Amino acid sequence: MTVAAPALPTRTASVPRNLLLPVLVVCAAIGAIGCGFVDLAQNRLVSGKAVALWDSAGSGFTTALAACGAMLLMLGFAAPKRPLTYAAAGIAGAMLVIVLAAAGHAAAVLSAGAPPAARVSLGAGFWIVLGCAALALIDALQRSKAAVTSQLIAAALVAGAFFALAKAGTFDALSLAHEYATRHEVFAASVGRHIVLVAASVGPALLIGVPLGLAAQRRKRFEAPLFAVLNLLQTVPSIALFGLLIVPLSALAKAAPGLAALGIGGVGLAPAIIALVLYALLPVARNTLAGIDGVPATTVDAARGMGMTERQVFWQVEVPLALPVLIAGLRIVTVQAIGLAVVAALIGAGGLGSFVFDGLGQYATDLVLLGALTAILLALAADFLLRVLAAALSRRYAP
Repeated sequence: MTVAAPALPTRTASVPRNLLLPVLVVCAAIGAIGCGFVDLAQNRLVSGKAVALWDSAGSGFTTALAACGAMLLMLGFAAPKRPLTYAAAGIAGAMLVIVLAAAGHAAAVLSAGAPPAARVSLGAGFWIVLGCAALALIDALQRSKAAVTSQLIAAALVAGAFFALAKAGTFDALSLAHEYATRHEVFAASVGRHIVLVAASVGPALLIGVPLGLAAQRRKRFEAPLFAVLNLLQTVPSIALFGLLIVPLSALAKAAPGLAALGIGGVGLAPAIIALVLYALLPVARNTLAGIDGVPATTVDAARGMGMTERQVFWQVEVPLALPVLIAGLRIVTVQAIGLAVVAALIGAGGLGSFVFDGLGQYATDLVLLGALTAILLALAADFLLRVLAAALSRRYAP
């Protein structure tokens, strides 16, 4: 007599297959309903009055966003098949574009009947819906295990849609656009200055940090004291480190006028770059050590058995296999430098931080956002591109 095995519980249709999508849809709905989509203020310096999505953008955009949310909600309960995850990515990307267009349309509608000094700013509801749509897009791309080319295409489509809307004048009525229009020349120079700060700090950090990581990997007795010093540098607050560099660099510029003529002094680019380099040494050195240590010993032994010299083993075996980890360290350093360079504006280094601190001094929120959002976009772009590069190298040099 045989005994039938107990039936295993089956997943019911009421249980989400992808719990994140329903959570994001609910959060977006709460943000759209409970928070103002845009804020209407009498001028740029006063707080605005929150205006709901349907009262500002109209029923058309509200219905489109609701439809996107409903489709994402249904996909959260669907089987995790690749075509459906690609559909979720497409819907989330469309939702991003609709949110941006809705904000521009809402600003145009509200500005039409307002005084000339009135300003329309982006409200909490806009940021919540935009953030949820972006997270849904990222989640769909990750779940579909999209290739590097697909990820680049998705990013290019979203960026292209944004620039197309901006070129068409969709955002002209927003307060952010007014701040940009009055400072576009200074803004372009500040973005360039910010990129120079990052490049001038990441380059020397690689030149110094990679040899330090290699020295720690080749001679283990150096590892503990080296990383003790680098960890100590990371604990010093950025403002304090910028301040500590002012006195010695000022004295150096005073003692050597030739250095002062080159721009080296207590304020400006010199202390900012030195501080950013010091902060960047730890992730560069640690990822270099981890990358070289991660190369399989059997692979190195096989290369030596083939008659390769130590130099050939390093450049033809260890470096290619360690590249994904090295690129990951570069990604951390670059994103960190973009953020810390904002604070460097306090010591006269310029960059996007000048907009942030000018806005704080004037109580102009949109001026702060103009600098902060641009820095965030630079960091996201650098992180995405370097992450894609690391993934491509991982596939190419996978052992």
